Amino acid sequence: MLTMTHHAQTRLQQRGIPQTVLESLLDFGNEVHDHRGSLIIYFDRRARAHLRAACGNALYKRIEPHLDAYAVLGDTGEVVTVGHRTRRINHH
Repeated sequence: MLTMTHHAQTRLQQRGIPQTVLESLLDFGNEVHDHRGSLIIYFDRRARAHLRAACGNALYKRIEPHLDAYAVLGDTGEVVTVGHRTRRINHH
């Protein structure tokens, strides 16, 4: 079950990220630790390929404009915030 903070629900709506994109992100996205106790999930090239194979070309084309999205999960597993990436995510 997907649990989200009130802040995450607000940001999801404000930033125009569809719920299906968030769910796909959690299912297929690449995960990196932010070294502060949270987990950042985003679509990299491999995650996009897995998503396209799983959902088919028609659905992929519809959600492709939103695939720059990322989600931050807290240490208890709830979605803390979501947004659009404007920079590379460092994963070292």
